[in-house]
This record gives sequence, structure tokens and C-alpha cells, in this order.
Amino acid sequence: MTEIPEASPAATDIDALLVALRPKLHRYCARMVGSVIDGEDVLQDALIKAVEAFAAATPIGNPEGWLFRIAHNTALDFLRRRKRQEALHSVVEVDMMADQLDAVTSRQIASASLRTFMRLNVTQRSSVILMDVLGCSLAEICAVMDVSLAAAKAALVRGRAQLRKYADEPDDAPQPKLSDADRKRLGAYVAHFNARDFDAIRAMISDDVRLDLVNKTRMTGKAEVSRYFGNYSKVSDWHLVPGLVEGQPAILVFDPNEPNPQPKYFMLLDWSADKVATIRDFRHAPYIIEGAEYLV
Repeated sequence: MTEIPEASPAATDIDALLVALRPKLHRYCARMVGSVIDGEDVLQDALIKAVEAFAAATPIGNPEGWLFRIAHNTALDFLRRRKRQEALHSVVEVDMMADQLDAVTSRQIASASLRTFMRLNVTQRSSVILMDVLGCSLAEICAVMDVSLAAAKAALVRGRAQLRKYADEPDDAPQPKLSDADRKRLGAYVAHFNARDFDAIRAMISDDVRLDLVNKTRMTGKAEVSRYFGNYSKVSDWHLVPGLVEGQPAILVFDPNEPNPQPKYFMLLDWSADKVATIRDFRHAPYIIEGAEYLV
């Protein structure tokens, strides 16, 4: 984790700090809760808490560590609500060294799927993410998780061992796929969008449609949301394809001007009576696609 000089709340630009750290914080939250989508919800909740706490905070010596502590606790709250939290502290604190990994093993851990991370208990998951994905020190891990050095070392060693074990297991999970109904209605939306037939798109949305342009703005109602489609009509860095993200129907967005076939971001739609009721567009939060499991 990058060291940030000591600063008081009055001297720290909280908005700039949140913008700079948002992708890194999301990477942590997504791996903690096992979903890039839920991870963004946790992150937004954590940022609201940070802004609310910032004005009344005593001088913050390490703003980045302070933000990660808030994100960590917010993720734990989310897991408690979802009734998936395991024991937070290890029963036995063993004294073992948490050595740096070789480059190959480190890359394997960093690229582990979100589902794989979710198989670790909370303490192991957090310690491995913080050190092997985000590059934090043991001291920073202790501060974020509020555990002893021995407990952090034990969790890190055990978490790494479990991830190596999981990596050797065959992945025989059945591949999800779009239902015929989802493919039909997503396909119609995508076809009209790609043809820039936004009048046809407007006919598909409900009068009280809600739009969340993540990390940018929110709109409600057909009149407001129509401006959103107008903005897309002015740019050409997108091409939509129906698909799945984390097993749920989604629209993957590619840049036709780039040879790289990887999606840049995605959209999620909710439907009501065959009308689009909500749109969640991650155009301004492209970091969310990192680590996401998607299929076209």
C-alpha cells in the first residue's frame, strides 16, 4: 500500500483521495464479498461512511489505511447481513513467518477467481487480498483488520495454502447461459442500441425508469433518462453484446476501435412487465470489470 504523508483532515483533499483510491478499494471489496457488483455496493456504502466521518475525524496519520479500515468493516457488515461470515479471529495464533511469494505464485493468487477467494474464511481472505493482491505490509494488514501480528501471519499462511489447494482442483462447475427469454429481450435492446435507434430504446423503457450511471450520476423518469441515450449518440467507443456477468444477464460493452476483444465495462437491466425498469451502467467505473466472470 502506498504510504501517504501525515495530514490533518483540514489539509487532506478527501474528494481527490477517494477518486484516486476507488479502483483499489473496489478490488478489495469485490474479493471480500465475492462479486464485482456487490463489491461496488459495498464500496459506495464505505465511501459515504468515510465522507460522513471525515469532518469529525481527529487528525488522520494514514488516510489510505483509514479508508481501507472503513472498507474492511463495511465488507464485514455486508457479509454479516448475508449470513456468510465465519469466525473473524483465529482461535490459535501460531508463530509462523509470512514470507514474500515467488512471482509465479503471487500472480496465481492475484488472479484467483472471486468464487475461490470466497472459499477462504474472512480473516484468511482479507489478509491474502491485502498482501498478495494489493501489496500491503503485515503492519498495514494488522491495522486494517485490527488483529495481532501473529494472527495476521497465521491467516496469511493458511489462506495461501488453501488457495494453492483450490488451484489444483478441477473446475467442473456447469457453465451458466442466457435463457431464451433473456437472450430475446436483451438482444432486442442491444440491436436497437447498436443501430443507434434510440427512439426504439425509449419505447422499451418504463415511464418511471431509474438510471444509475455508476460513479457519475443518477436519473429518474423517461424524460431525464432520454438525455443519457443522447450522450451515447455523440460517441463511438462502444459496441454492445448480450452476455452474462457473474451468472446474471448483462450487456457487455466493447470498444470497436480497439483490437483487444476484452469488454471495457458492462450494463445491467431490470425489467417490469416487459419494460426496462432500471439501468445500471458502469461506463464511468471501468475498474469493476477486472476480476469479473463473464460470458458472451
